[in-house]
Amino acid sequence: MFDHIGINVSDTVASKAFYSTLLAPLGYAIKMEFPEQKVHAWGRFAPQFWIMPGRDASRHSGPVHIAFSAKNRTQVDAFYEAGLKAGGKDNGKPGLRKDYHRFYYGAFVEDLDGNNVECVCHYPPVLIALMSWPAIAGYVGTVPFVDTRTDFRDCRSWSRKVF
Repeated sequence: MFDHIGINVSDTVASKAFYSTLLAPLGYAIKMEFPEQKVHAWGRFAPQFWIMPGRDASRHSGPVHIAFSAKNRTQVDAFYEAGLKAGGKDNGKPGLRKDYHRFYYGAFVEDLDGNNVECVCHYPPVLIALMSWPAIAGYVGTVPFVDTRTDFRDCRSWSRKVF
């Protein structure tokens, strides 16, 4: 849904260091900067998450809730540890959040401005492995019996075709 998002922070130098450490386990890096305006943006391929100073010292965006997606639970754990290392505060240790849904695995860190920054993986490890296997096998051409019209996002139809 979103192409990018930006938040105002009270200290761009400290926040740049914080988010650089926090987002590294997810594969995010600085993709664009405007140092003279103290604007910095991270992403995997393009700038997607931006920080910038408020119009004056009292104007920052906090507190807001921002959730970054992870490919697996290990990334969620690494995100959480990186956030604490960078000076963030624990706002929810990594773990299942069954109130959201049965596979919701998330961790929460409060950033330097009090924003609730989350990392979440929506899939259990076994499902991630199952979803990865047909893509890898199909790439190397070792699965000639798989119907290419199969929607691999639906694991029930995939398992009936393959097994």
